[in-house]
Amino acid sequence: MFFCIKKSLNRYNSRMNIVLIHPSDFLSPSTVVLRDHRAQHLKQVVKVTVGDTVRVGLINELMGEGIVQSTGDELILEVNICDAPPAPLPLTLLLAMPRPKMLKRTLQSVVAMGVKEIYLINSYRVEKSFWQSPVLSDQGLLEQSYLGLEQARDTVLPNIYLRKRFKPFVEDELPEIIQGTQAIVAHPIAEQSIPTPLNQPCTLAVGPEGGFIPYEVDKLNEAGFTSMHMGSRILRVETAVPALLASLYSF
Repeated sequence: MFFCIKKSLNRYNSRMNIVLIHPSDFLSPSTVVLRDHRAQHLKQVVKVTVGDTVRVGLINELMGEGIVQSTGDELILEVNICDAPPAPLPLTLLLAMPRPKMLKRTLQSVVAMGVKEIYLINSYRVEKSFWQSPVLSDQGLLEQSYLGLEQARDTVLPNIYLRKRFKPFVEDELPEIIQGTQAIVAHPIAEQSIPTPLNQPCTLAVGPEGGFIPYEVDKLNEAGFTSMHMGSRILRVETAVPALLASLYSF
């Protein structure tokens, strides 16, 4: 299901490296009409003129190019979509719910890096109020996902799951989720270091600011995770997660 995101033009900047289009935008098999913020961005920020070529991608499908046919009230593109999107990262991310502002930045980063399976989970150090954030609405999560895709020139939306109860999630769901993957919980006082690079699928658990409490680390270890560190520095979540992904996989 697609949601219409009505935001001001200030929402966009040069990070819009691909124009995401939907089936409802098509006038014909090769003609697309844009009437919303995407048209405004192309006309007012990119300043396209008739004959210009822009990168386009059909959401959850292929990518290609669009040639501008008209820049009037409606922006019309003649599109040719035949290129595959970038390969996804073979990683499932379990992220303890961070502060909403940090969540926005982190989601945009991990989506841009190709993570397609994201679980936002609870933890003892997660404030209850975080779960009331409008960022966690369907539209809020979709908007952050769009921004990440636009940055990376990707079209495939991630699956984002909310899990507000730590123990039932770890005991009931995680054993199946981690099958066939190396399960790692990032923990600054662990004895082992993160393998670099990791040449296999991974399930990565990252705690909140202050980290998982010992009980939570023990439960993750019981579920099949190995505690590993990335060095002695304590990083913010929005810094630690991209750094971990870059360490585990070559970009």
